[in-house]
This record gives sequence, C-alpha cells and structure tokens, in this order.
Amino acid sequence: MKNVFRHVNKKAALFLLAGVFLGIALFAGTSSAMNYTDSADFCSSCHVMDEAYETFQSSNHASLSCNDCHAPTDSYVSKMAFKAKAGGSHIYMNTIGRNDIPDVLYAKESSVEVIEANCISCHEAGLSNVEYHNVTEGGCIDCHRGVPHGNGMYKPDDWFEPGNYDARS
Repeated sequence: MKNVFRHVNKKAALFLLAGVFLGIALFAGTSSAMNYTDSADFCSSCHVMDEAYETFQSSNHASLSCNDCHAPTDSYVSKMAFKAKAGGSHIYMNTIGRNDIPDVLYAKESSVEVIEANCISCHEAGLSNVEYHNVTEGGCIDCHRGVPHGNGMYKPDDWFEPGNYDARS
C-alpha cells in the first residue's frame, strides 16, 4: 500500500480534496438558498407581501412553504424555471416598476394553473368526498378564495367574486 501513495502528488491530492470540500460547501449553500427562497420569511421580505404573510401565518397552511402552492411541484426543472421567471418579474416590480404595483395582487393565469394543480395534488384524496368543480368552471379558487391568505383582511369585496383572478397584474 505504501507504494501506491508514494506516486501520488501531495499537492494534487490536497487540491483535489479542497475542490471536493468546496463543491460540497457550494452545493449545501445553493440547496439552502433554494430552500430559503421557498419560505414565507423570504417572500415576506417585500413590503407588499406583509398582509399576505400575516394571514398565511394564521392559516392551516402555515406549515407549508410558499412555493408548495405557488410553484410547480411536478419536477425540479419546471419549479426552477417558474421561480426564475417569477423572481425576475418580482425584482422588476419591486425596483423599476414599483409605481405600477397594484393595491391588490391577483394571480396571473399561469400562476392560477399552478396553484390549482397543487391544490388538487395535495387534496386529491378528499376530492372524492365532495362535489368537485371542473377547473374550467373556476376550480378550487372559486370556492376557496380566502385560503390561505385570509377572508378579506386586505382584499376588496370584488376580489371574492368568481372570475376575478383571471390574469390580473
């Protein structure tokens, strides 16, 4: 065994070991960063989300991350692509477009589709116990508009009328 290690360049071995350690640290940091950007604490760091955060924290969904509902959960790639697009939009709106932020935020059509799919994914077992409305008829959001962000604590009355989630903002 001594003969094998005699031919190993100690600098190269040290460099390789340092590279492996750095790779593990970067992966852990990146993984932690990705998990943090899913959290309600991260999402509430923008002041426009204060009331949404407060009502979410007092809901029965408070143990979930924001992106358990607001990002695709079918694959890591689709989740990351969706987060990148939404994140870019949020950065723009909170910097250059801050004067265009509406008083009430409505989900875009693409977000509504994702939220509906995630509602169904989590609650699929219970759907057989209720009369389920087809997604084309409004789906989960029509009846459960206040979940998990409260029942009108900061939303105008017309927000709760069916169809008011269609591609606003």
